[in-house]
Amino acid sequence: MTVRVEIAGESLRAAQQQALATLQADDVPARLRAHDATLWGPEAEPEAAVRLGWLDAVEVSRQLLPELLRLRDELRAEGLDRVVLCGMGGSSLAPEVICRTAGVPLTVLDSTHPDQVRSVVSGDLSRTVVVVSSKSGGTLETDSQRRALVEAFTAAGIDPRERLVVVTDPGSALEQLARDEGYRAVFLADPTVGGRYSALTAFGLVPSAFAGADVELLLDQAAALQNRLADGDNPALQLGAALGADQRDKIVLDAGASPLAGFGDWAEQLVAESTGKHGKGLLPVVVEPDAPEVQGPAEDVHVVRLSEPTPPIGTTVTGDLGQQFLAWEYAVAVSGRLLGINPFDQPDVESAKNAARGLLDAQPEPEPPLFVDGAVEVRATAGLLDGATSLEDAVAALLASVPPRGYLAVMAYLDRIRDAGLAAVRAPLAKRVARPVTFGWGPRFLHSTGQYHKGGPPIGVFLQLTGLVEQDVQIPGRPFSFGTLIAAQAAGDAKVLADKGRPVLRLHLTGPAGLAQVQRVLS
Repeated sequence: MTVRVEIAGESLRAAQQQALATLQADDVPARLRAHDATLWGPEAEPEAAVRLGWLDAVEVSRQLLPELLRLRDELRAEGLDRVVLCGMGGSSLAPEVICRTAGVPLTVLDSTHPDQVRSVVSGDLSRTVVVVSSKSGGTLETDSQRRALVEAFTAAGIDPRERLVVVTDPGSALEQLARDEGYRAVFLADPTVGGRYSALTAFGLVPSAFAGADVELLLDQAAALQNRLADGDNPALQLGAALGADQRDKIVLDAGASPLAGFGDWAEQLVAESTGKHGKGLLPVVVEPDAPEVQGPAEDVHVVRLSEPTPPIGTTVTGDLGQQFLAWEYAVAVSGRLLGINPFDQPDVESAKNAARGLLDAQPEPEPPLFVDGAVEVRATAGLLDGATSLEDAVAALLASVPPRGYLAVMAYLDRIRDAGLAAVRAPLAKRVARPVTFGWGPRFLHSTGQYHKGGPPIGVFLQLTGLVEQDVQIPGRPFSFGTLIAAQAAGDAKVLADKGRPVLRLHLTGPAGLAQVQRVLS
């Protein structure tokens, strides 16, 4: 299915057409297809010059297929049909979409929550092959997950070297480790492709192929659009013009009846991490059908549907998954030019990582709560909860602090599999506050919307949920556990937000009753 972009609403269409004309007059389609790194200004040029490989991902990735498909068949012949992917952000979001859309099972471990880690390592290891994906090769979460699985295989009497496959950039520490240890295989990705633009590279294809998805078809789909990217009116350019042209900077992603399962979560990272910086950007809001943000869009909300019908005011984007990946990558790069930002860096992602590392090194005593209500400890930034004495008061104070063009971000550092029902609080909160509400699972959102939270406009208020660890898991070879790690990541994120003047309400659940209590209050 060819990608189609339809714009509805007179004002949005006029703004999109004006932006499209500007892009065409500047010869952006031909310059981008030619890898012109000057498109985003002189400050961005050094980064852009080494980040445009995604434009050629179809051809480059086809070179991986013979070895990839040979190994896939070999693993199947050995009965290794449980595929576990250890990766964060761009290393995990695209494979999850590819496999969900294809209807094939893939176990994604993109968390440091000890209960979620334990559920993966205690699975049927006799059938398990593990893909360890990290572009930098030094991602703390991924390395910790790898260590836990190596220990689990060893304890089960299985040689982990036969079960681990690595995807990383050439020359990374992970590549060296894999070769030194003699892991089953190493797939090297194109180093000129950033993580969030890597859906059609080894990061997206390797785990998906092992799980049973047709990755050749995915590349064929993308190739059909790639051949049109130099055209002055290609659909990806039309989408980029729509995203970057208007004052509607809250991009509400409504999947509707789209067959692209989970696509909004992948697009969320691409949009937020690419555009949310220097006090500007586009906030992606992934919503469920009939969400409040769609029913009555505010003047700053741009509804983007991934299936028919077209919203009264907004954009509809339809097409096969391979084309959608490439179209959105192209569109976000184009919108970066319109917004006047570099869409290929992420200057604020490292701040939360550094804060977490500092807390891991020091391991200070937890900050005492302002008060305790039932099974919930309540903490907050200074001045946010003046006079509040109950959980209901605290939540009401946070919601009252959302500015007129602002948003609420719910950040749950919990087990996203076990506690999945918590995401249902998003829609009631959006209805109550009458503003867009995002919901993210920590720490994975730190590699996604975390950039926008800190680098985007200072219009967000933040609700952080922590706790509910049934049994901690030690990280082999590290002086801290997964429970300590995720606590440090949550505290570090909250500290960076607070240092930037963002209002943060932190709710720590001291037991299962706390989850029910919070769900009741938020809903």
